[in-house]
Amino acid sequence: MRKFLTILGSVTFGLALAGPLLRFAIDPSARAQDWRGASIAPAGWAPDPAAFEPAIVQAYAARAVRWRGAVAVHCWIAVKPAGASTYRRYEVIGFNVGGGRSAIRQTDTTTPDQRWYGAYPILLQDLRGAEAEKVIAALPAAVATYPYPLSYQVWPGPNSNTFIAHLAREIPELRLAMPGIALGKDFTGWRVVAPAPSGTGFQISVAGLFGVLAAGKEGFEVNVLGLVFGADPLDFAITLPGFGRIPARSNWTAGGPADTLD
Repeated sequence: MRKFLTILGSVTFGLALAGPLLRFAIDPSARAQDWRGASIAPAGWAPDPAAFEPAIVQAYAARAVRWRGAVAVHCWIAVKPAGASTYRRYEVIGFNVGGGRSAIRQTDTTTPDQRWYGAYPILLQDLRGAEAEKVIAALPAAVATYPYPLSYQVWPGPNSNTFIAHLAREIPELRLAMPGIALGKDFTGWRVVAPAPSGTGFQISVAGLFGVLAAGKEGFEVNVLGLVFGADPLDFAITLPGFGRIPARSNWTAGGPADTLD
């Protein structure tokens, strides 16, 4: 039995690393992306706040910069109350963290759907009107209870995806299913049992390194060293490290515009 478990563990570890390595080999942006000159043009998912009166909440994900894009995406949330002239974008960024400086960024913008240093974002959630107002009202308290505002660790967390997953768990009305390649979303600190980010199931996680998740929106996921294998029998899809969901969701949102995941 011990030999079998050793072989099983070795095979699982090898498969977990194979996807990111293959992604790194075939995706030039994961090897040579120059973030200094990369495009930050908007993708077109966010309505012009000057022309769109109702409240809106949107969540995004885009491939991380350079080699990190072979294993992970960066997620953020943008909200606009009814009648507001700008969005407020919420995210965690690891630059300049320390010395009492918070990793949480709150930025006012008219284009919250900008490319993430050249990477085209996918739209994970799009809520409007009364649904959006409920989320916006709950957001300040959820941000204030984030346990790691002064910490940032790319792997296994806490990182940008840990923050967005926290907001999703604190605000079930957000109904946010995060991609399997959102490395850090399963980091729950010393909390071993927690709701899935979407609020449609539960997960068991050991420091974000190992765990399982079962939920209506995400399907079934297994976390190995922060890298996720998944299967969604309701959607006939699988999730692989480095590549994410196959086939991609034609629409990640609860009624918003359709998009695709690369």
